[in-house]
Amino acid sequence: GATAVEDKLQNGVPECIDKLAQAGIKIWVLTGDKMETAINIGFASSLLRQEMKQIIINLETPHIKSLEKSGIKDEIELASRESVVKQIEEGKALLAASGASSEAFALIIDGKSLTYALEDEIKKTFLDLATGCASVICCRSSPKQKALVTRLVKSGTGKTTLAIGDGANDVGMLQEADIGIGISGVEGMQAVMSSDISIAQFRYLERLLLVHGHWCYSRISSMICYFFYKNITFGVTIFLYEAYTSFSAQPAYNDWFLSLFNVFFSSLPVIALGVFDQDVSARFCYKFPLLYQEGVQNILFSWKRIIGWMFNGFISALAIFFLCKESLSHQLFDPNGKTAGHEILGGTMYTCVVWVVNLQMALSISYFTWVQHIVIWGSIAFWYVFLMIYGAMAPSFSTDAYMVFLEALAPAPSYWLTTLFVMI
Repeated sequence: GATAVEDKLQNGVPECIDKLAQAGIKIWVLTGDKMETAINIGFASSLLRQEMKQIIINLETPHIKSLEKSGIKDEIELASRESVVKQIEEGKALLAASGASSEAFALIIDGKSLTYALEDEIKKTFLDLATGCASVICCRSSPKQKALVTRLVKSGTGKTTLAIGDGANDVGMLQEADIGIGISGVEGMQAVMSSDISIAQFRYLERLLLVHGHWCYSRISSMICYFFYKNITFGVTIFLYEAYTSFSAQPAYNDWFLSLFNVFFSSLPVIALGVFDQDVSARFCYKFPLLYQEGVQNILFSWKRIIGWMFNGFISALAIFFLCKESLSHQLFDPNGKTAGHEILGGTMYTCVVWVVNLQMALSISYFTWVQHIVIWGSIAFWYVFLMIYGAMAPSFSTDAYMVFLEALAPAPSYWLTTLFVMI
């Protein structure tokens, strides 16, 4: 009799690999299967295509087979090393002579050949050949070889590497890669316990990278740029006020105003941006995998974008300070003819800063939820609540903010008009 064991691919693997390839991600397969099985898996998973030219490196040559029969170990190693070097050079020559894109080639190498290809004198040439191919399959690979190949790619290319596996023989590879993803399944939990991220099936990698990967990059980039913006806006108004007062050390804002700006009045909106924002929908990410290249090419976190946000913050600070100063300089704030002092000018500028940085956040958000509405408008509303409560406390505690809002700012039309004009 005969026994057949079926080891088929999980659902969605070919489609997932095809989407990752469309996103510009280079995919290498490191497997312990023999070469014929690995090639069949490559075709079944869409990693290999019929139109691809296969560059196969192995030690199944007549000369080496005859040496193996003789049993002379030194001669076998020397001939094997020379054969691997020759095949790698022939592969590089084939790539150079084709003049076609790397999409036309796939590299397939067995474990014995990989042993020599990973030697210090050869690994650079091997890496040059492998990176010039669209797909790479390393078959009959030991756990150590998987880890060494991962280390070679990580150190030799300087690129971010991600390894995914489901068995104990993948542990070294998962730990060596920048990001290790373990698949929980029938082969135990060793891979999951050694990984950074755990998923149930391979096909979930598509959503993890193309959707959540893109969202996280977009969110973090926007969040950092906004941090620069809001703190430059806040800080430059203080500098301009100090310059206006001839650097007399007179503070522009009350001490509590300074302390609470990044705690209550501008922190929650940026946190909500980093958690909930979606510049495009998940369906759009699936439909256009090349959006993933925004992160690879660092489009959303370039120096140009960072400097643009910083410049925006500087311009906002200039507008806030000069508009507040000019609009309040000749205004009366009580029946006795009192004009705007530092506490009134500072309170008005602070109000404008809170409004401007939060409205800028509202304009920057691509995907509004009720959470964003609550934190943005709530931060602005809380500023007025705080100003009333803090200003109503004893003068020994509230110092120069005592009754500023209730008696001076709130009854003055110029305060509200200035705030509105600055926002516009």
